[in-house]
Amino acid sequence: MEFFVLILSVIIGSISVLITKPSKKFIQILLTFSGAYLLSVTILHLLPEVYEMNTKNIGLFILFGILIQSILENFSKGVEHGHVHVHKHVEKVPWLLLISLGLHAFFEGIPLSNEHNHSLLWAIFIHKIPISIVLTTFLIQSKFKNIVIISIVILFALMTPLGFFISNTVYIFTKYLTELTAIIIGIFLHISTIILFETSENHSFNFKKLIAILLGFAITWVSL
Repeated sequence: MEFFVLILSVIIGSISVLITKPSKKFIQILLTFSGAYLLSVTILHLLPEVYEMNTKNIGLFILFGILIQSILENFSKGVEHGHVHVHKHVEKVPWLLLISLGLHAFFEGIPLSNEHNHSLLWAIFIHKIPISIVLTTFLIQSKFKNIVIISIVILFALMTPLGFFISNTVYIFTKYLTELTAIIIGIFLHISTIILFETSENHSFNFKKLIAILLGFAITWVSL
């Protein structure tokens, strides 16, 4: 089920660009909801789970995750939280951006191998839809060939399922799953908080954004 859900989220996001061309405001609200949902799942589900394992220096691993995401964003230009600047007539595929985004997607799949992953699965599902919209829009507006766009989207769609698969099958991943999950928690905290801060224009009050945040929190709360 996990593989299907994760791939479906990218398909939905990419196809929506071709069919409906989502507006910037819609993407911002969807990002806000996904950020709130991901943040609340991280705090209410993942954090208690890793601390219950009594593994040493969990906090350091979380901080390391925040640092990793900060580094990745220097190359991904913030695509993972809905920001990318399109430069017309892009001649070469931005490999650093795509590799960074791919690593982020791969990392997302690792904690899904934990026992209680249902809420996280749907949080990632929601999160990947606006990211797929932004990525597909960027690729189309950059005038890449269709085969290049399709190939990149397919690879992106497979990265999170790959992370989930490897974390279930490769020994070193299963052995250090708690530590790896703590690192991913740091990544999630970094991304989700930036999403919530950056989706407000001029940092002004936005009632729709508030509703999206409360809805994201509420869904996680009722799933406890």
